[in-house]
Amino acid sequence: MGGISFGFFASSILLGLAIGFVLQRGRFCMNTAFRDTIFIQDFTLFRGFLIALAIMIVGANILNDLGIVRLGVQPFWPFANIIGGYVFGLGIVMVGGCGSGVWYKVGEGQFNSLFAVLGFFLGIQITFTGILRPVFDLLRGVMVPISGTYQPTLFNVFGDSLTVKWVVIAVIVGALGVYILKGKPFSAPKQKGLEWPKVGVLLGILGVTSFWAATVWEGFPRGLSFTTPTGEFFSTLLTGRAMPPNHPLAGVFPMYDLGPFKVTWASFFVIAIPVGAFISAKILGEFKWKIPPVDEMLSVLGGSLMMGFGAAVAGGCNIGQGLTGASTLSIGSLVAILFIILGNWTMVYLKFIKPMQDI
Repeated sequence: MGGISFGFFASSILLGLAIGFVLQRGRFCMNTAFRDTIFIQDFTLFRGFLIALAIMIVGANILNDLGIVRLGVQPFWPFANIIGGYVFGLGIVMVGGCGSGVWYKVGEGQFNSLFAVLGFFLGIQITFTGILRPVFDLLRGVMVPISGTYQPTLFNVFGDSLTVKWVVIAVIVGALGVYILKGKPFSAPKQKGLEWPKVGVLLGILGVTSFWAATVWEGFPRGLSFTTPTGEFFSTLLTGRAMPPNHPLAGVFPMYDLGPFKVTWASFFVIAIPVGAFISAKILGEFKWKIPPVDEMLSVLGGSLMMGFGAAVAGGCNIGQGLTGASTLSIGSLVAILFIILGNWTMVYLKFIKPMQDI
């Protein structure tokens, strides 16, 4: 590909700044959203996640049907989606943050999150191109067709017409809307940052925007994602190339010339997130360097390696599968996020609930 343009650079940086600002301002981490539902029976952040998902389902499919973007639907890899998702879910509880959470918390001065980002990258890289590549290939070796397609969506089960698609979307979004309204979003208590309904709305709008921006300036509608962009950024720092030739996605995401380097649009997006979070944290007076004890750092290292492996195998993290992938109604993405949640609940039980019961 050719060199990067001002729009290429500006769109990725501005989107990353906005995402980081919104996540920090709303203290929004999907590890917390999933954990709180089982640990303290608090569904507040989970409803915020569902608001973002509902907006992205509608917005992304409108853009697709208008021909503005062409959504890429993930295949259904049953073993990869299930095992990868579950391992990722286990890991985020050990780390105390999800794929997006660890990036924005770096901007708050949390040293363990910086450690987690590095571990996340290492787990991703050894799975895509290192010693765990045979495991990746084995789990991805089984791809199951549904309703005659290897990239099945939920509406493919009922038919291929546009009418069927939007009936399915209407039913799903309607059900999500009923559940969200039970949380009384219009009377959410005021807080120092952003209330959960506002975070959900803003995150959903930014998610839809990312499909369009990635299509225009990257040439591929990858939308919001943290797994491959994390690998792309650090790989560029280490090798000068966002993806080595043996990377399984080297032919999917275009690389562009920046002097002697081969970069991707998402590489800039992901590093702007902690900067946006830093700006928000400074405004709120919440920035402070925090260095955890050694035993916590070891847990973070183990959990972040699990996150990297799980996200690489599953085809994405909590954002890449739980919002971006799920917004296409990909069956593979929906299975992956389901098992991310189940992995989260398992580790929450083992780490928090069971020790309390044993007292």
